[in-house]
Amino acid sequence: MSNVSDINVFLLLGFSEQFEQNVLIFFFVLVLYLTALIANFLIISAVSFHHQLHTPMYFFLMNLSVMDLGSISVIIPKAMINAFLNSREISYYGCMTQVFFLFFFIISDLFLLTAMAYDRYIAICDPLRYESIMDTKACLQLTAIVWIAGLLFSAWHTCSTFAINFCSNILNQFFCEVPQLLKVSCDNAYLFEVGVIVLNACISLGCFSFIIISYVQIFKSVLRIPTSQGRNKAFSTCFPHLIVVSLLISTGSIAYLKPTSDSPSDVDVVIAVLYCVIPPLMNPIIYTMRNKEIKIALWKMFKCEI
Repeated sequence: MSNVSDINVFLLLGFSEQFEQNVLIFFFVLVLYLTALIANFLIISAVSFHHQLHTPMYFFLMNLSVMDLGSISVIIPKAMINAFLNSREISYYGCMTQVFFLFFFIISDLFLLTAMAYDRYIAICDPLRYESIMDTKACLQLTAIVWIAGLLFSAWHTCSTFAINFCSNILNQFFCEVPQLLKVSCDNAYLFEVGVIVLNACISLGCFSFIIISYVQIFKSVLRIPTSQGRNKAFSTCFPHLIVVSLLISTGSIAYLKPTSDSPSDVDVVIAVLYCVIPPLMNPIIYTMRNKEIKIALWKMFKCEI
């Protein structure tokens, strides 16, 4: 039985052992990754270069795209390299880096979505005071709090995870996932990390509850809007946010609350893709499908380039 001092690398068993299948996986993941990169870069560019989008809502949306780029870039490039080279190894410190940055971006993502719910609440329920409450200083302060809180929670989470002694270096996943790391622990130190996961679950539940309460008040205000055009405009800015929140919370909860399997499982890989890859890919699509201002900004940007 080896402990953490003897482990220099972890073996990731999430992908197939056959080289041909790994090549197919490489190209499939590459398409997903490039699509997510392009979509999020378009959102960032549209918000950055068009002054009509310099509002709190789009400022938060730009930060969300940055976080999505970070979260997907933490695991996908390494997974593609392993698939293409038919390799399974990741260094101990590489694994630690993955855990730290993945939690950093995902937790920051959740905090930012909560801040965006507050922004929508003020915009719809208290529109006369919106500009004075959500001014530039307030937006910068909220964003700084989001990033700092994500950094602190991620550092705490990573330290508690890698304070554990590991009995094995085999992980049944294509990246360093915390439930898989806890499964190969060989002492009771994992109980502390389980406590941290419970705390994170409570924080996630608190953020989700705040978002739901905010939207209950938002929908009450929207239903009192006299014109159908006003109601449709309000709903068009709210529903994408609710879809993004539901997607992140549901897939993350399934990944961390379900029992880990004793052998490599396709279900584990699919669930990991759902909460690590699909949200960064879907968020730009969800936010642009019914957002005319983003569409107009993107059209102007492409028109200028042509």
